[in-house]
Amino acid sequence: MIKVGDKLPDATFAVPAADGTKQLTTSDIFAGKTVALFAVPGAFTPTCSAKHLPSFREHGAALKAKGVDTIACTSVNDQFVMNAWAKDQGCQGDILMLADGSGDFAKKIGLDADFSKFGMGQRSKRYSMIVKDGVVTHLNVEEGGEYKVSSAEHMLSQLS
Repeated sequence: MIKVGDKLPDATFAVPAADGTKQLTTSDIFAGKTVALFAVPGAFTPTCSAKHLPSFREHGAALKAKGVDTIACTSVNDQFVMNAWAKDQGCQGDILMLADGSGDFAKKIGLDADFSKFGMGQRSKRYSMIVKDGVVTHLNVEEGGEYKVSSAEHMLSQLS
């Protein structure tokens, strides 16, 4: 599993764009920036939609005031689902939606999870991290079924 001090591995995400979809690499997203990245097991799922993404939408300005350049959300969903979820949540333009459709990024950082018992297949664990110029400076991984340390509120307390 990735840890504080590690550089993010090379990966490519599908990102919803006004004219369709664009492909962004970890270098495109993280190089020279401070990024608040959070991962959810699935778009439109209860905790993800009611708590996790809304916490970053609501506290986006406060995170940026603490030096965060970009707020990004990743999930093992395709770009069409991530785009529909961004519209549903009213966060287009505020949160960069990173579709990890095959779970390649989640696997590369060791934060993939088997949600087959819930009928969801291979997904990502719920987590958040601060990444500065591609290097993890803070990492908050939830235990199964929990939502505590991956919230924007917790991240803000780390940046104080």
